[in-house]
Amino acid sequence: MTSSGNGHDDDDRPEGSGNEPRGLAGVDVQPMPPLDREQAEALRRENDELRDQLLRKRAEFENYRKRVERERQQAGAEAVADLLTALIPTLDNLDRALSSAGGGETLRQGVELTRRELLALLERQGVKVEDPLGQSFDPERHQALSHEVVPGKPEGTVVEVFRKGYSHKDRLLRPALVKVAKGSDAGEAGPDAVH
Repeated sequence: MTSSGNGHDDDDRPEGSGNEPRGLAGVDVQPMPPLDREQAEALRRENDELRDQLLRKRAEFENYRKRVERERQQAGAEAVADLLTALIPTLDNLDRALSSAGGGETLRQGVELTRRELLALLERQGVKVEDPLGQSFDPERHQALSHEVVPGKPEGTVVEVFRKGYSHKDRLLRPALVKVAKGSDAGEAGPDAVH
């Protein structure tokens, strides 16, 4: 046993009672030898590389978090759109019930009220009715069921709507089914046609 001159053995001191840094009790900490320039530069480069990696990982994680949030919002929007799309045929059935000749006035009023309430609910959720009568045919929003020569109507004009379309926040839920005006048969032959 060694003595430190104070009458106590060094080994008898409780651990952690000396000048050790906190959390390192019982760990043999040796002072770091001085670094030469090359070692210091190598450590600086390694530190810079690790810092860059950390920043890249943070950016990757932030991008991942944003992507997951976008996907979550998109999934929610798609679920709402699916529900709204499922409700639209109910409006069609109410429209057909209103246009049928049978039934008393009370029944008609009840169906009309139900239709208005359902349409108001859909509109509050951002659904817009696509009724393109008189507008130019848009293949992105309309589905042409037939074409017909209609005097006085420019080619490509929607002249009849068989079924209204619906959109939700700029997303088409269902295209409108339409009849489109086409050019006259003489006009389609072209200017060089022989008459």
